[in-house]
Amino acid sequence: MMGVVAGMVALSSLARGGSAVSWEATLSRRAFDGVMRATESSHALFGRKAAALAALHAVGRECSVEGWDGDGAVGVSPLALQRAADVIRAMPDGLVLPEFAAEPDGAVSLEWAVARHRRFMMSVGEGDRIAFAWVDGTDRGHGVARFDGFTIPSRVLGSLESIVLHDGATFRSA
Repeated sequence: MMGVVAGMVALSSLARGGSAVSWEATLSRRAFDGVMRATESSHALFGRKAAALAALHAVGRECSVEGWDGDGAVGVSPLALQRAADVIRAMPDGLVLPEFAAEPDGAVSLEWAVARHRRFMMSVGEGDRIAFAWVDGTDRGHGVARFDGFTIPSRVLGSLESIVLHDGATFRSA
């Protein structure tokens, strides 16, 4: 199972990273996108991340038009949705997955609320930067890190671990 997911991540980098514009390249990209959608919608193949991706896309559908908040918010960008989905795909297996919300600037917010004063938030927009912040009792912090679309930056993952995990546990990446 992990081999299937790892193989798809590798193929994903080839499909999205190419600059080919031929009819064959377009057809190949569409076929790959169909395989990815089918795999990611299968709980058996993609686990809990399938449900998280479905919730993410529901937020995108609900907040895709200008003014979705009744106060002039920009519609959620399809590219921001894609980048947020890439973040979910890159998260280590076994991680509690976040809640999603649209932001007024068209970005997507991911939040892990462990307790009232123990939270980790991430903002994913169209660019290659992830803004993140955390609250842990009276301790607070924030930062910005580059996300390549495949690997969660160590600063982000370390900060997330410190909030979400207890007793010094760490994520095991596959």
